[in-house]
Amino acid sequence: MWITLNRPHRLNALNDVMLRELSDAMDKAEEDEEVRCVVLTGAGDRAFCAGVDLTMLARVRSPSEARAWSLIGQEVFTKIERMSKPVIAAINGYCLGGGFELALSCDFRMAAEHAEFGYPEIKIGLIPLWGGNHRLLRFVGLTKAKELIMLGDRISAEEALKLGIINKVVPYEKLHEEARALARRLVEGPPIALRYAKQVLNLWPMVEIGSNIEVSVAELLARTEDVREGIEAFLSKRKPEFKGK
Repeated sequence: MWITLNRPHRLNALNDVMLRELSDAMDKAEEDEEVRCVVLTGAGDRAFCAGVDLTMLARVRSPSEARAWSLIGQEVFTKIERMSKPVIAAINGYCLGGGFELALSCDFRMAAEHAEFGYPEIKIGLIPLWGGNHRLLRFVGLTKAKELIMLGDRISAEEALKLGIINKVVPYEKLHEEARALARRLVEGPPIALRYAKQVLNLWPMVEIGSNIEVSVAELLARTEDVREGIEAFLSKRKPEFKGK
């Protein structure tokens, strides 16, 4: 099954509607016995997913709303991670913030040469809150994870490959072809063994504790003036002025 994030006018940014639709699509893939593998990609050639839609985030006004917003993303991405079927992310451009978190919840990541990866949340006073801290830690270790999360810098597809974040870099025009070839190999494999391989490998290290902490942090950060300033500055295309309040 191919699933496409289809909001190219917003660089396929995630809002509450898209998250629900993505969750429903994953449920259908899980339940359909004819589906043996899922390929997830973004519409257009600019972005896989540029993260959360900040126009949605700007509507979050209370700690309870921030908690609910954090939980919905975590639930969807954990569902992907725990699916009995392998999931391939075919990354066709920007893979930032929540989009990066989404890609890390998949089993395989294949990227076009022009793809870029990063967690820019720190620049609006936030951190990844959909399981992204601890999933990134699995791949790059504590030192690099702190660098990427605390500085908010972007990295190229080639650097992501060197860090072990993605499996392969290919020319954009060959991305779907290469993803289809990998999916075909998985489809031809033994479904039960693949399911248990995925489960066993995902047991280490567990992310539940870290994810629970992220939900609490979402509530705390929602109370800060810095988050509101960061979002408003981004939407106004100006530099934020953080005051530590």
